[in-house]
Amino acid sequence: MKILITGGTGLIGRHLIARLLTLSHQITVLTRDPQRAQQKLGTHVTTLTTLTSCGSLDAFDAVFNLAGEPIADKRWTDEQKERLCHSRWDVTERLSQLIRQGDDPPKVLISGSATGFYGNQDQILVTEDEPPVPEFTHTLCQRWEELALSAQSPRTRVCLSRTGVVLAADGGILGKLLPLFKLGLGGPIGNGRQFLSWIHIDDMVNALIFLLNTDGLNGPFNLVAPYPVHNEQFAATLGEALHRPALMRAPAAAVKLMMGEGATLMLGGQRAVPKRLEEAGFTFLYKELKDALADIAKDE
Repeated sequence: MKILITGGTGLIGRHLIARLLTLSHQITVLTRDPQRAQQKLGTHVTTLTTLTSCGSLDAFDAVFNLAGEPIADKRWTDEQKERLCHSRWDVTERLSQLIRQGDDPPKVLISGSATGFYGNQDQILVTEDEPPVPEFTHTLCQRWEELALSAQSPRTRVCLSRTGVVLAADGGILGKLLPLFKLGLGGPIGNGRQFLSWIHIDDMVNALIFLLNTDGLNGPFNLVAPYPVHNEQFAATLGEALHRPALMRAPAAAVKLMMGEGATLMLGGQRAVPKRLEEAGFTFLYKELKDALADIAKDE
């Protein structure tokens, strides 16, 4: 297939592209910095610097839309929240517009979203049918999804990947936590009872390719492992995988002071499960957190 990918240099994008290349797909990456993108992704990847001049996306069989500024890297000022939204909304709106106006558009658009769509759900078991709690992450994801779904037609199906915390050694949450935990400075956050919905990077990539290749699938999918865990259990399991103590609890007040409104990412959560993905026949390599972290920690 000829596949266009936005957000290709991010954690998920890098791993997805590496796998797609082994499957002999032709990859084009939308990027502002082609040289940096090819340094990260390899010279077998074609780059595209803008969608402005594109009349359609008819040259592509599929699109993965993974673009978006990292949500937890900076404090949520009003200005930063605008950046978080528009880094997702603007490119999604343009992709959908180009798909709609094509004569022979891509057969599938797989567009990013997050379990943050549901807002903080406390201890509720969250399937794709769970009503959301209105807060910033829901507002961001709801509009993001609406823009993607506007591309849907009898010619193009749209899948929404409501992604949880992606576990990989080379980025994401573990990129930040591994150095601390290796020093014995890791531990739970707040009271540790907030749920964390996670997924191993290999399952994340496999699930995206499953959505790509399975005709008839559309709409939202929770891309998370079947067994979410409390933050306290996550910290203990990571410490065990690294053979380090995990007792350095981060007080909720300190997290709120450091992150402001964005502290909800650490102190809240969703007990999300992959109901629609499993019903469609997807099989996970890593259902249990212990196995996922052991795999990642083996090379650390």
